[in-house]
Amino acid sequence: MNYKIYTPADQVSETTKKEIADFLFEHLDEFGDEYKFIMKCIEFALDDKDKFGGFIVVSGENSKITGAVVINKTGMGGYIPENILVYIAVHKDYRGKGLGKELMIKTFEKAEGSIKLHVEPENPARFLYEKLGFTSKYLEMRLNR
Repeated sequence: MNYKIYTPADQVSETTKKEIADFLFEHLDEFGDEYKFIMKCIEFALDDKDKFGGFIVVSGENSKITGAVVINKTGMGGYIPENILVYIAVHKDYRGKGLGKELMIKTFEKAEGSIKLHVEPENPARFLYEKLGFTSKYLEMRLNR
């Protein structure tokens, strides 16, 4: 398995961004978002001029994306974690083989500071996050407007 980490310094092409967004849109399954929001998140992660930036970890095999993680930096620290893991997806043919864990480890190695994520209670990935040390300290509440 090959791994690539994209940062704002990499000048990632629009084609590569679209390939990552296409992959996430397809493989996030019922836990995903609209395509335009996935692309907005990718743009945020790769922009450190107008935003805080972040990074993207992509795994691949034979020129095919097998997994991806998108981290956005929050610009905060101490009271809010410095990073938010917005998306992680593993290709359906590679699930259950440790790739999700490996992507998370690569993410931990790259991230500076704490990481938070949101996970739906019925998402089976929740158990992986708990095994890796994530805890559920807060109940999330939102006011959507």
